[in-house]
Amino acid sequence: HRFLAALQGRRESGELYAGREDRPANGAPLLGRGRPDLRRPRGHRHQGHQHDLGALVELAEKEGRPLRVYAGYDPRTADLHLGHTISMRKLRQFQDFGHDVTFLIGTFTSLIGDPSDKDKARDQLTAEQVEENARTYEEQAFKILDPEKTRVRRNDEWLSPLDFADIIRLASNFTVQQFLVRENFANRMESNQPIYLHEFFYALMQAYDAVAQEADVQVGGQDQLFNILVAGRKLQSGLGQKPQVAIIMGESLPGTDGSAKMSKSTGNHIPLMSEPWDMFGKVMSVPDEAMELFHKLVLGWQQDQLDEMQQGLESGKLHPNEVKMALAREIVKIFHGEEGSEAAQKRWDETFRSDGDGIPEDIPEKVLAESKRLVDILRDNKMVSSGKEAKNLANNDGIRVDGEKIDDIGMEITPDSLPIVVQVGKRKFLRLKSE
Repeated sequence: HRFLAALQGRRESGELYAGREDRPANGAPLLGRGRPDLRRPRGHRHQGHQHDLGALVELAEKEGRPLRVYAGYDPRTADLHLGHTISMRKLRQFQDFGHDVTFLIGTFTSLIGDPSDKDKARDQLTAEQVEENARTYEEQAFKILDPEKTRVRRNDEWLSPLDFADIIRLASNFTVQQFLVRENFANRMESNQPIYLHEFFYALMQAYDAVAQEADVQVGGQDQLFNILVAGRKLQSGLGQKPQVAIIMGESLPGTDGSAKMSKSTGNHIPLMSEPWDMFGKVMSVPDEAMELFHKLVLGWQQDQLDEMQQGLESGKLHPNEVKMALAREIVKIFHGEEGSEAAQKRWDETFRSDGDGIPEDIPEKVLAESKRLVDILRDNKMVSSGKEAKNLANNDGIRVDGEKIDDIGMEITPDSLPIVVQVGKRKFLRLKSE
């Protein structure tokens, strides 16, 4: 009952719960106990009345088992970000009430990439790229999830062994029309942009994830509506399982621009593995109007807390910058602890709030043994990704040496000019010194 009450409280955030049918006695087995039968006739459906999540919890209690709950995360890049923690916190809520939670790494689905919210086909990754990206996903997930209660799986376990005949059987559960009504595909059709056949396979593969795990509940964002509600539930039903309950998170966390959804592909994300000072600075760069959503979705504030904050801002009792700094401290504390949070605040104060030179004390140092162009120093130390980025930054007063703006990124830095401090943007610093 406490679990149901907690879930009911979260409905205010706009989460969508899709019901499911009763579990059949002859449901397809969970992977590891046998492979789901892909030859089940498409017309086969289990009869039963629809249950919401609350009824499903009560049914599982009667059966003496926890719910099987999962969410999938594709390692298209090496970073999970704050936006991913919204669904992770929902998984943690299930964990805290004793349910069986799987953190699924999309090692096979990543090869294609989810086209759900994309207006063009995504680049295909190699298996080696995916493996490298996935290397730290467990460590990142355990910033939120309980490592002792989390099953970590990779969907290449069950997707890789499928042969072409299996794919045909799975695909026979769907029509092309079902895929073409998706908004992003419909938009591409209207604008005469290509839709590649392999993009249809993504939803099919994600649907099979639910079948292979015999999932009771899948958690996902709004961009996953089709993959979870249509593809996943339909394939489970077609293969003799009862369709999972879908929990679609009602709001998306905006990125550092304050408007577009936080996304690795758009570069407006705040990685979970950011250094404390970098995470702090990125939160501080978020526009004031997005602060409420960050408090709500990342810190889990309830409506009364949000109302109190808003009233304080409107009355002038609270200053937006102070509120945002408190937000940044709390977020950094979640991922780097109290010490990391305090250090990040100290560095921010040294850079932006002190009467000194604005250079933090604890910046990286590098020995420069021979003369080198400034642009090469920036690239070698990963302060910029390319000479083009360095040039653009210089043109916008984004590169400084000892506090002085630099226009010529080709200037030579010699050992006899050291020590100096190179600064890129507001948060990247490097102290160069001689041997």
